[in-house]
Amino acid sequence: MSWRATALTLYPEMFPGPLGHSLAGRALADGAWKLDAVNIRNFATDRYRTVDDTPAGGGPGMVLKADVICAAIDAVADGRPVLAMTPRGTPLTQQRVRQLSTSPGAIFLCGRFEGFDERIFQRRAIEEVSIGDYVLSGGEVAALVVMDACVRLLPGVMGAASSGIEESHETGLLEHPHYTRPALWEGLAIPEALRSGDHARIARWRRTRSEEDTRLRRPDLWGHHGDGRILSPSGARREKKEE
Repeated sequence: MSWRATALTLYPEMFPGPLGHSLAGRALADGAWKLDAVNIRNFATDRYRTVDDTPAGGGPGMVLKADVICAAIDAVADGRPVLAMTPRGTPLTQQRVRQLSTSPGAIFLCGRFEGFDERIFQRRAIEEVSIGDYVLSGGEVAALVVMDACVRLLPGVMGAASSGIEESHETGLLEHPHYTRPALWEGLAIPEALRSGDHARIARWRRTRSEEDTRLRRPDLWGHHGDGRILSPSGARREKKEE
């Protein structure tokens, strides 16, 4: 069964966007995943197809109406999780991405304006998801990000299965740096360990650089690494290897 994404949006023409190209695009064409873009405005009930209203208590901007949003959700609900893309949501992690990629798919609720009437979260099972501590003009770009993160993990999309394992956040660390030919470029040489042909030495170098870069660039991640064991975002604990 194909992994299926449904986008609830005011701008269905934004999909598949960049996901119609490269790996995701080929997988979409091959049927490895499916994408439906459903216009929220179709569920408005007045002659003007109104989807928003002024915020209660006053203030700038407009708020997406609970009755319209929930009608749209109900129309496509089929047991897949409903993800509301919002900066107020829980930060997306690789662990959650892996969970979603092994599920039948997800429904992506794309916000606009000042966001959603809060009552939708009280009356429907909706997971609020954030892709970072910043604000976008709408949830469509965020939904595309989550879709891409999931689709690339589907079987066969990336080719080699190990491509989705040996990378940043899969082991709780940032990935080590990469190099390729020429061996010397603008006075910079590929590290000697990587040219040694000694696989154990190469593995140690990569491990050390992963740890160093994580400690310097992402101390928040490094804090989870300090007990001598790695908590994998996929949920499995891995023993810290000796240098």
